[in-house]
Amino acid sequence: MNQKYIIAIDGGTQSTKVAIFDTKGTEICSHTVKLRPMELYGEGFAEHPDDDLWDSLKEACTNTMKKFNGDHKSIIGVGLGSIRCCRALVKEDGNLASPVQSWMDLRLSRPYEHTDDSVRYVTTTTGYLTHRLTGETKDTRSNYVGPWPIDPATLDWYEDKDKFEAYTTPREMLFDLVDPSSVLGYVTSEAAAVTCIPAGIPVASTSNDKAVEALGAGLEDDGTLLVSLGTYITSMMMGKEDKADTMNYWCNPGATPNEYLYESSGIRRGMATVTWIKDLLGSDIVKEAESREISTENYLNILASEIPAGSDGLYTVLHWLARPTQLHERGMIIGFNGNHNGIHMFRSVLEGIAMTMKNHAQAMCDEVGIDLKRMIVSGGGSNGELFMQIFADVFGVPAKRNVVNGSASLGAAICAALALDVYKSREEAVKNMVVKRDEFMPNSENVKLYKEINEKVYSKINLYTDELLKESHEILSKRQL
Repeated sequence: MNQKYIIAIDGGTQSTKVAIFDTKGTEICSHTVKLRPMELYGEGFAEHPDDDLWDSLKEACTNTMKKFNGDHKSIIGVGLGSIRCCRALVKEDGNLASPVQSWMDLRLSRPYEHTDDSVRYVTTTTGYLTHRLTGETKDTRSNYVGPWPIDPATLDWYEDKDKFEAYTTPREMLFDLVDPSSVLGYVTSEAAAVTCIPAGIPVASTSNDKAVEALGAGLEDDGTLLVSLGTYITSMMMGKEDKADTMNYWCNPGATPNEYLYESSGIRRGMATVTWIKDLLGSDIVKEAESREISTENYLNILASEIPAGSDGLYTVLHWLARPTQLHERGMIIGFNGNHNGIHMFRSVLEGIAMTMKNHAQAMCDEVGIDLKRMIVSGGGSNGELFMQIFADVFGVPAKRNVVNGSASLGAAICAALALDVYKSREEAVKNMVVKRDEFMPNSENVKLYKEINEKVYSKINLYTDELLKESHEILSKRQL
């Protein structure tokens, strides 16, 4: 039997990755295109400049196809995943009426307001890219997170006229909704010409990007937690039912029909803070890493492993991007003394991420009523040996990573495999396509230390700084008026 392949699209906030997998989950080749810097302006506006999501997808697809040495006729489909909580305003001809609004944009906290008559459709990133690839006005029902006129019970547009009209978007401006892991349409000849994806192959729907990542990580409803290390860092677990009015987590649609993903609070600009520290440490670190033929992040992990757990009392609070409802928030690194250097700062950021996510995840687990047994860490940050060990020690449970740790791309491939009946169930697909890499066991001495630091110091920092930051925000706001 000839081997079959699937193209997986993983659109993120900082980059677009396109990979080709075989049906056993082996990544054959891939190409990643870094997105242009976000345009931040006005009253909390944040946009992807020009048509960056589509332009980066064309480039990533073209280069991936150049790297693929297999038979193009053996490619059976495309799994399309992209960023959630974004808004794309599309003209009649399929082009953008204005740049895609990022999830960081304050306009995404309220329903769409029609101010531009050139806008024909209002959709998500997955809807926009579906239209670009297939010409169809269809989208996955599982990527509508935020103020959309969608019924949370049916995941379809509200049938109740009053509820629908409260969101101020006419039905004719919205795409038709389909289930995740189903066929959206087929690659057009126009799209094939600019992406090098074979014309006529099916494009499969996925879900919101976190649910796709959870699927690609092999997350099951068995007491396992997934920590996703992206621009937005969060923790997730699978659930059996959609729950409303929760306090410490919320429910998302899953990447296959009738499944749910429970998601804790998270860290905005999470891994971007790690990138910031790396850039701050300068070119000497980069040059030394290059001389060792390793990544800068791996070199920093090696250096920071020599710093004792707790970073000698240096603590990082990860509010690099304030929440829309808490605009006074600021990031902080506190506790400096004369012994600290840049590597202490790097380790402190890693520990701050782990302790913040421990507190968010524990609040979710307590509310759901389960004991955390083990965890999976996904995303590029999981390549760091030190970071993985810090997670195991802070959480006090084994921390696993998979061979494919950029699991959103593998999740997109699994969605396509299910849509095309390569596998008959989620369980069968995960068993065949998700492969464990290794596991880090908690160090009992560090577990005790981090627990004491977190409970007595780290979790209480905001109690002492919050009022000062509110005062600062008020002073600076007055100055800007």
